[in-house]
Amino acid sequence: MYRDVSSCNTYNYGDALYWDARYVQEAGGAFDWYQRYSSLRPFVRNYVPTSSRVLMVGCGNALMSEDMVKDGYEDIMNIDISPVAIEMMRRKYEYIPQLKYMQMDVRDMSFFQDESFDSVIDKGTLDSLMCGTDAPISASRMLGEVSRLLKPGGIYMLITYGDPSVRMPHLSWPPYNWNIVLYNLPRPDFKRPGGCSSAKSYLEPIAITEKGLLPADFVLEDPDSHFIYVCKKMDDTELRNIPSYPLTAQIL
Repeated sequence: MYRDVSSCNTYNYGDALYWDARYVQEAGGAFDWYQRYSSLRPFVRNYVPTSSRVLMVGCGNALMSEDMVKDGYEDIMNIDISPVAIEMMRRKYEYIPQLKYMQMDVRDMSFFQDESFDSVIDKGTLDSLMCGTDAPISASRMLGEVSRLLKPGGIYMLITYGDPSVRMPHLSWPPYNWNIVLYNLPRPDFKRPGGCSSAKSYLEPIAITEKGLLPADFVLEDPDSHFIYVCKKMDDTELRNIPSYPLTAQIL
């Protein structure tokens, strides 16, 4: 499965002008890509303490950060490439000190110092870059910046359409020193055939094969489900040999 192509369309999701036009059209509305916080909460609360300094990349006009503050999170820096979105969100949340907003390109976050965040949360931003021009280069620049900004022991939580065959080659680059745990979560409105319930728990991690793929016996109940990659930046006491997975022409 090479979802980078199938989940893209004719829009250039890596272009600020596209997002500016979209947010002007939405005129103050709110939209959460992929999953709402209520679905992601078990994963966020398990890996990101409420006292963490959190960086929300590609925040757009989503309610995710607001919902996290309501759940006890104390310090969330939100960035987006669209100045229209950022100005709108600044006005909306000007009286909520836990939420801060800055216009910024995730491929260059040099405004922030090294190791300045405990957690980075990405709900569709890497996917947007993978739909743009020079996708592998953009992805490398973004992930390099994420790794730089994370403190040792920090968490990069990626929520994406990309299965391991198209995401692990990017995430497993050795300089990042990330230990990666994978989960799969159906769409919020997904209904199983016949209304039957699933026997599996979505809170159980999925074992990635040595080649960086899903296990051969893994059943993807929802073909449009989302993958959650929890990438922990290992400190000096945790460093070990991490397998890397080469990029192929199909992934590029």
